[in-house]
Amino acid sequence: MMNTTSGTSMLLLEGLKVTPQSSIPAFVLLLVIYAFTLLSNISLVILITLERSLHQPMYLLFCNMTVNDAFGATTIIPRLLSDVFIPSSERYIRYTSCAIQAFCAHMHASTCHTVLMIMAFDRYVAICKPLQYSAIMTNRMVVKLSVSAWTVSLLLVLILVGLSVRLSRCRGVIFNPFCDNASLFKLSCESVLINNIYGLAYTVVLLGSSLGSITLTYLRIAIVCLSGRSKMNSRALQTCATHLSLYVIMFVSGAIIIILHRFPSLSDHRKLASIMFHVVPPALNAIIYGLQIKAVRQRIFIIFTRNIVTVVK
Repeated sequence: MMNTTSGTSMLLLEGLKVTPQSSIPAFVLLLVIYAFTLLSNISLVILITLERSLHQPMYLLFCNMTVNDAFGATTIIPRLLSDVFIPSSERYIRYTSCAIQAFCAHMHASTCHTVLMIMAFDRYVAICKPLQYSAIMTNRMVVKLSVSAWTVSLLLVLILVGLSVRLSRCRGVIFNPFCDNASLFKLSCESVLINNIYGLAYTVVLLGSSLGSITLTYLRIAIVCLSGRSKMNSRALQTCATHLSLYVIMFVSGAIIIILHRFPSLSDHRKLASIMFHVVPPALNAIIYGLQIKAVRQRIFIIFTRNIVTVVK
């Protein structure tokens, strides 16, 4: 252990707990997942940008999710990869880098909620107000929704991390695989009451508004569909199921971390769950939403059949 003061810039980061025997498999697995996450999400953004038939509000809003997923994975995975083969007693990180990583990790988590909320609004208009859809979901509205999703997350996380950065430090060890807000304020010996109050308010507001808006949106959609007033086809309803799947995956991943916080004896499980939150949903989102897009399925089929023909020849 190392004792630090507010003037010390180096921290000891616990990182990923792996045995020497499992370090190589862990490295390969994380690297493959990271490469797939980047490739799939960036490819979706490029495809949606180049394919004019996909220049629809639903897909343009989804680009926010793909960018955020690539951002979230890049925030966590590269640092884990670089520390896998380094002894746990030598995994140092600068305080500034730690604060930036904490900010980016919470920014990714918050934006997951806000982006899925604006995507839910798009589905609500498409199903419940199909005749006004084109008039409401204009390019300007898409930009407004996108900017608002990122801006709200930015403001919430700036305050969250800013309250922790202001504190002096009397400890120098991060007992977590990566830096987050709780890790930052736990370095201080000052009162963290304000941090706890705002952290609780931040969680309640974000999760409450997210869960509330998604629940109300889909209740309204269900009522409209059951009443027979919706003129939308099955493809529109399929996109609702896809969007809801993304939300359930993200919400369950985050809820597991919150629940495990209540059980100190399961700290190792919580740490693993926190890593999975930044690894699994970004990879699954691209698969679930990407395969729902007809143009993506067609491209995959062309590539697959072309490879088969090449092998046969």
